[in-house]
Amino acid sequence: MNLLMVIFALVAIFAVVNIFQAVKEKNVLALVFSFATAAIFGWFVVMTILNQGYPPKLH
Repeated sequence: MNLLMVIFALVAIFAVVNIFQAVKEKNVLALVFSFATAAIFGWFVVMTILNQGYPPKLH
């Protein structure tokens, strides 16, 4: 679960970067999808850290 959480955190970070790029290019569809991606993956990462801690408990 530890590596999966890191990968999901990277996806959320890249989505936030893409939000700024979509605003700069005035691309509404990319903005919507980037915001949804950042919100969903970011929420998963935050809740995983709150539930299991970091580093995650093994038992």
